[in-house]
Amino acid sequence: MSQKTIKVGVVDSGFSPAQQALVQDSAAFIIADGQLWQSEADWDQLGHGSHVISTIYASAPEARFYVAQVFHDRLSTTAVQVAAAIDWLVEQNVDVINLSLGLRSDQDSLKSAVARAIKQGIVLCAASPAKGDPVYPAAYFGVFRMTGDARCTAQQWSYLETAYADFGAEVKSADGQQAGSSMGCARMTGHICHYLAQHEATAAKPVASILAIRQYLQQNAHYFGAEHRG
Repeated sequence: MSQKTIKVGVVDSGFSPAQQALVQDSAAFIIADGQLWQSEADWDQLGHGSHVISTIYASAPEARFYVAQVFHDRLSTTAVQVAAAIDWLVEQNVDVINLSLGLRSDQDSLKSAVARAIKQGIVLCAASPAKGDPVYPAAYFGVFRMTGDARCTAQQWSYLETAYADFGAEVKSADGQQAGSSMGCARMTGHICHYLAQHEATAAKPVASILAIRQYLQQNAHYFGAEHRG
């Protein structure tokens, strides 16, 4: 049985020229003159989005990407930009959206965009710090809260279920050059995509429910509970 291609939305800083063959479509969302604009995406100036894509792909070679650029010359964005990016990815009929980012403020525009994506059956994975105040969209109901876990290797993940995160994965990017909850989120997105590709190979769209995905991750976790450092 052939494995199914999984359509992955990535909300980040873009992609590199070397990744162009993996990217099916892209768009940029910018604020100019006090208004939101959609334009053509530029090459990734920061490297963050490129590392996210390569990390997802390392765990899920079945993935093909739709990139929504919300970071440009610095790692700063707004809820309006992220909400527009999510809505655009819904229009592209993606299966999974990776959000290796976190905003401190709860905004109705972002909350509504997340709800619309979940209603369409799209799996949302968002980065969450291992401790501290909640960030968005990770803190919204129905979103997988993902973080990094230093215990995990590339093919492992942890079932945390703490006040801060649901699951953790290898804290470093695929090439080891970046680390943090954003890369742990990307790795977990890759694990989910690989699961969907293997188990939904003949489906027109992944039909595994959020509950089924969560149960799979729980049952196949290598570590349970929060990471403790001596």
